[in-house]
Amino acid sequence: MRKIILAAAIAASALSLAACSETTEENADDTAETMAADADANADNAGQAIEGAADESAANIEAAAENAADEAVKTTDDIGNVAASVAEEAEAAAE
Repeated sequence: MRKIILAAAIAASALSLAACSETTEENADDTAETMAADADANADNAGQAIEGAADESAANIEAAAENAADEAVKTTDDIGNVAASVAEEAEAAAE
């Protein structure tokens, strides 16, 4: 009788373990799917952040180029004004 009870207990334990393993496998699958979805979402977010940073950098470079061009025009105008003034002074001195 003891052997029958022991065998039944072992069989019940084996079935319980098999059911537990199946649940564990399902949980592992769910976890893997969740991790994959999180990785995909993080990759999308990183891509958007990189794109935003690139757009901002391009805008900053464009603004800096415009400012440099404006300063170059101003400097050219200043040099032209100084040259005209020197020329006027030279003409006045020659008279």
